[in-house]
Amino acid sequence: MNDSIENNSGAVSIYANATATATATATENDPLVAIFLCTYNGARFLAEQLDSISYQTHRNWVVIASDDGSTDQTLEILQKYQANWPAGKLTIRNGPQKGFCRNFQYLTSDESISADFFAFCDQDDVWLPEKLTRAIDVLRGISTNIPAVYGARTVLIDEENALLGYSPIFPLTPSFKNALVQSIAGGNTMVFNGAAKKVISIDSRYEIVSHDWWAYLVVTGMGGKFIYDPVPTTLYRQHKANIIGEKKGFLRNFSRFNSLLSGNLQKWIEGRNVALDSIANLLTPENQFTFKQFCQLRRAPFIVRLWGLKKLGIHRQCTSENMAFYLAVSFGKI
Repeated sequence: MNDSIENNSGAVSIYANATATATATATENDPLVAIFLCTYNGARFLAEQLDSISYQTHRNWVVIASDDGSTDQTLEILQKYQANWPAGKLTIRNGPQKGFCRNFQYLTSDESISADFFAFCDQDDVWLPEKLTRAIDVLRGISTNIPAVYGARTVLIDEENALLGYSPIFPLTPSFKNALVQSIAGGNTMVFNGAAKKVISIDSRYEIVSHDWWAYLVVTGMGGKFIYDPVPTTLYRQHKANIIGEKKGFLRNFSRFNSLLSGNLQKWIEGRNVALDSIANLLTPENQFTFKQFCQLRRAPFIVRLWGLKKLGIHRQCTSENMAFYLAVSFGKI
């Protein structure tokens, strides 16, 4: 982690050692990282995110920004950085204007974008300087033929960069049986290799609730590597305009409990399963069986459903969430 997350006033110290980082240059042996930045009316915080990218200790990166029809100063900010950064560092595109998830899918599915590694990037967060370096150190040790995704814990900050807390630590080994019912790392922390980019690309006919959950599900399902880092690499900004935010403590537990019992998870899983079924032949034999059983058990009678999912090993990451999950199973909300 950065050596100075919080100062005495409670504000987050973002750019410790940034001057040294900014003067560093990439070498020809450094792997290239293509950063997928999706924007929509993000002018308020966008410059800070772009600055944090420019202060990465890993210097060999390019940003592909896909704007989804912004009406504020987002495009002007992107164009300013494009002019000030070296040629080729920032490319600006028009997004599909069908929401943030489809925008990320649009970039991920583009076969013309070539790099050694790829990273999702939200417009309103801040990257700690070691983010890319930390991810690449892990990913470069994995064969390029194996789909691999790195995700990490986050530091939660408010609109003024004050520290709010941290996202939860997920203690259990990432797995397909967990991914079927839970996402454990935000897309804003994810870095992945070319093999993963190929398999998490999705046909535009299918609707999924979240690009990051889809990445976790598909990569583990195909027998790839998903690495969860308990050390935060991203300052995850919490504000009123967030489409998806991270709640704390009781509010987090209540929100997830309510989401389970309200049937939201059930709706998300329903649509996601349709997409996953279209590529089920690419899953490992064990995970094909797990997925088939999971789909059948969701519609089974109460006792069979409850007992079957437990026997199958479907689980969330902590005891309280598992209790809430199996309560939702009991009510037929999965």
